[in-house]
Parts: sequence; structure tokens; C-alpha cells
Amino acid sequence: MERSHQNRKGRGNHSSFSSSSQSTRIRNTKVSNFNESSSATNYATNNRSNAHDDPQWKPRRGNTSSSNTQKEKIKTEEDKEADSSDFPRLIGTCPFMCPESESSQRERLQDLAVFERLHGNPRKTSPALAVKKFCRTISAKHMQASDVRPLPVLEDTLAYLLNLLDSTDHPFEVVHDFIFDRTRSIRQDLSMQNIVDDKSIYMYEKMVKFHVISHLKLQRCRSSSNISSVHYLNMEQLTKALTSLYNLYDANRDSGTVYRNEAEFRSLYVLLHLDSNTQPMVDLYFISVGESLSLWFRFVLHPIIQSKEMCFARSVLRFYQMGNYMRFFSTISAEASYLQYCILEPYINKVRALSLSYINNAGYKLHPYPLVHLSKLLKMKESDLEVLCNACGLETCADDMGNKLLPTKQTTFCCPKEGFQSYNFTGLEQFES
Repeated sequence: MERSHQNRKGRGNHSSFSSSSQSTRIRNTKVSNFNESSSATNYATNNRSNAHDDPQWKPRRGNTSSSNTQKEKIKTEEDKEADSSDFPRLIGTCPFMCPESESSQRERLQDLAVFERLHGNPRKTSPALAVKKFCRTISAKHMQASDVRPLPVLEDTLAYLLNLLDSTDHPFEVVHDFIFDRTRSIRQDLSMQNIVDDKSIYMYEKMVKFHVISHLKLQRCRSSSNISSVHYLNMEQLTKALTSLYNLYDANRDSGTVYRNEAEFRSLYVLLHLDSNTQPMVDLYFISVGESLSLWFRFVLHPIIQSKEMCFARSVLRFYQMGNYMRFFSTISAEASYLQYCILEPYINKVRALSLSYINNAGYKLHPYPLVHLSKLLKMKESDLEVLCNACGLETCADDMGNKLLPTKQTTFCCPKEGFQSYNFTGLEQFES
């Protein structure tokens, strides 16, 4: 796992999971104020529902030399679901993606996902297809080592699963459901073996990335009636995986180092809390989102605060809260990475609708607003803007030259009851595929 002082990953293509992290470590100049903040980041990123479940999982403030002790005590969200408070440490020996006993049982029960069926047969699978399912009621106290996959097998399993993400043979909801469950099982096996090294961080980054990409893709899936519940569950697991990733960053931190992708993944926390109506990911004793973010920022390491990724997130937060739609869109267009855009995309149409409301209310009635100019401000095609205006209850017209215009002072403005459809973001078309 590479680490750097302030390294910007940039706007890489989303289809490449391997580009976000590498396996070697880069050590940089020591930063004197690292020690004080590692524990409070963890304090600010525990899940609300489990806030008091495990008081021992809090790295000691101001003591980075205790990282080895922290690694022994580390508890992720998966530990709590797996009833893993007092079990002996396991070392998995299963050589396959799915234990033979489980695959045999699921063959008998015809409990094979479409991706696991050999030649489409619901009663037959193979070690190259079957992947261990997540089990909520599992107890590591009674788990056999032969049923737990060691780290190399878990790495290969994760790579296999993520290769399915771009599959076009099935609807994305089907692909997501399979990867969603099997990555939870991976996290569970990591936790039961207390694997908390750099390789586990690299894997958690990939799993968080899966949930972030799914956050965007599920927003665009309107064919399924239960897509809102699927989106909610994905956000829930994104929250848990991100929390565990932050804990792993802190527990493995050496004095003077920051992980290569840490700033970007930390910035996602801010972007997930743009809206004042959004429930904080973690608010142990916080009253509002603003207060939770304010406290969270106090304990973020200074090099991360100064990173391009975090500066971008803070700027977008400020412009969103101010209603400055011009700076909001221009900043996203110039600086957003793909992961950051995936989190921001649901907010973009809200801000576009808000800007239409501003212009409609503040514009001069005798001077309609040219759509060609407005489309440049809102970073969308003129034809899409016309559709958005109509969806918001605003009529458009054309002048003698055929130029589309938005008459102002209309009293029919409203946000679409069924939500916004997806519109391209001009300048970031590479993120739309």
C-alpha cells in the first residue's frame, strides 16, 4: 500500500479498480501533529447504532506508537455482526472462493446465484464460480478454519467479483445484489481472522469504491419497484465499510505518513453530508450535521485537510450551503474525481432546480433568459435544460431567430414529484458511461 504526504489521485476512469491503490508503501517527511488526531477521527466515524457497543475500539489519543496494540484490538462493523467479541484468532485454510461444504449444501438446496451456475444449471456449480455467502448469524467461536478463506484467496475473490461489475448480461440490480452480498462475506472473513494490515486497507478501498459506484448507478435504475430499498441498503453498507476503512487507516498509521488514497476517501465523508436533511453517518452525541462535520474536521490530520481532495470537498460544501450554483458547478467540472462525482450526482439536479427557481424569481419579466447561456452555467445540454425546465413546471419559448428562452416570473415552478431524470454533466462525459 502506497502512502504519500499529499497525493492527488485525479479523475481516473471508474472502470479500473486497480488504479486507486498499489501494494508498496511510500514514506514521507514526518508531520509533528499527526499523533493527536488519529483517535478522534475514529470517534467521529463510529456508526450511530453501534456507538456504545464496543468502547475498546478507540485508538488511544496521542499515541501512534501503540498501533500494534490497536491492530490486536481492532473491531470493524463486520465484527459486531459476526458475534466476534471473545473468539480465538482464526487462520483460514479454505483454498476456494466458497467452502466445499457450503457449495455442496447450496447445490442440494438450489441456492445458487445466476453467476454461480455451471452452464446455467441451478443444481450445479464449480470452485471457479461459487462464492461464499454472507451469514448474519455466524459465530466465529464455532467456525472451522476450513470454512474461512485466507488473505490470498480473499484478494482473488474480490478481484473476481469486481470484474463482474461491468457485466452487461444482467441488469445492474442483479449484478449489484450478488457483489453486495459476497463482499460482505469477504469483510466478515477479514474480521474473523483479524486481518488489519495494508493489504486489508487496499481491499476495503476497493469495496468502498464498489458501493460508491453503485450509489450512482442505482440512482439511475428506475425499472425495479424496490430500487429505493436497494439504494438504502447500499448506503448502509457504504457507511459501514467507510467507517471500517477509516479505523484501519488510524490503526495502521505510522508517524509522518498518510495513505496514498486516504485524502480522497476521507473527502467522501464530507460529500455524503452536503444536505442538512441528510442523517449523519456517525453522530454519537451530535445535534446536527453541521456540528458533526465541525467536530469531525477538528480531528482530521492537517496534511489531509490541506489536500486537493479535501479542499475540493470543503469548497463544494460551502457553495452548496450558500446556494452559489455557478461556483458549485464550475468547481465540480474542474476538480471532481469519479468517486466524488458519484456521491455528488444526486445533488447536482437539486442545485440545477434551485438555480432555475432563483432565475425565475429574480429575472426581469420583459427579458427572458437565453437557455444557451443558462445551459453553460448549469453544465448541461440545452435540450436537457429545456426538459428540466418543463419538469419543474416552467414553460420555454423561442425568439424570432429560433433561440430558446426561459420567461421569468412564472408562478408554476415546482420540483418533480417523481424525482429528476439523469442528465449529462458537460465536461465530465467520461463519468457518464
